[in-house]
Amino acid sequence: MSEELEVKEEGEKKKGFFKRLVSGLTKTRDNIVSGFESVFKGFSKIDDEFYEELEEILIMGDIGVSTTEKIINSLKEKVKENKIKDPMECKEILIQSIKEQMDLGENAYDFEKQTSIVLVIGVNGVGKTTSIGKLAGQLKAQGKKVILAAADTFRAAAIEQLTEWSNRAGVDIIAQKEGADPAAVIFDAIAAAKARKADVLICDTAGRLHNKKNLMDELKKIDRIIGKEFPDAYRENLIVLDGTTGQNAMVQARQFMETTDITGVVLTKLDGTAKGGIAVAIQSELGIPVKYVGVGEKIDDLQKFNSETFVNALFTVDTIDKTEN
Repeated sequence: MSEELEVKEEGEKKKGFFKRLVSGLTKTRDNIVSGFESVFKGFSKIDDEFYEELEEILIMGDIGVSTTEKIINSLKEKVKENKIKDPMECKEILIQSIKEQMDLGENAYDFEKQTSIVLVIGVNGVGKTTSIGKLAGQLKAQGKKVILAAADTFRAAAIEQLTEWSNRAGVDIIAQKEGADPAAVIFDAIAAAKARKADVLICDTAGRLHNKKNLMDELKKIDRIIGKEFPDAYRENLIVLDGTTGQNAMVQARQFMETTDITGVVLTKLDGTAKGGIAVAIQSELGIPVKYVGVGEKIDDLQKFNSETFVNALFTVDTIDKTEN
């Protein structure tokens, strides 16, 4: 395949994903954008009531109270600085303020460039195993040697599902029987990764947050094993969160952050949720970059996150049109 054709194909994939992201965020956008329009057009002056209405819309869009306060405060400062009197002129400033809240600098994907261990955590049912399979498939397509570690040993279904994804992605998997010690699986997987000169070892972990102490102890043990057996490996700890759960996802992230140094978020199920604003809250309140978003079941439906694209998809149809052309 020619380089020109590859670039074109990649562009088509991104465009297709963007359209699915726009579609997936329809409910959130309808909630927020229609509310914004009524406020911008319904008010003749910028006053406390105007700001309160905007606050309510943002909070209803699951952006969260703390993040909403930052966005509104930023808007107030800019309105004062620029001596703005017309509410309609606040629209672009507001969107820009939201983008600023999501900008944590350049999202790094350094684990792709060196020998690395990716630990994937998250509660059961968020799409963790599926996300691992998709990520493995994408890395394999880049020419990386990938090994999966099935360390969620408390559910036979998790081991079976990950094995199925390893077959689909064409990558190796290290697994033991249901009930095996997860840390022992990681130990074996590290030995295999070294022996087979793997580029990336992706580790699935259990997600029993209702049994929090056991789970957190287990994660600490896994962390110690990795530190001892493979100290030179680049570490990436991704938490998978279900985009449909809104603020509950924030609670889960905070609980895992108590034990694990989370370096990035995979936000799944953005294919019809009314809670898409949670991505803004995660970046702003937790200081953790959203690194991937998932909008469906295919391997290409997990993509690297772009805050500019996301906010455009979330808030403005006009900007969406500009981005696609």
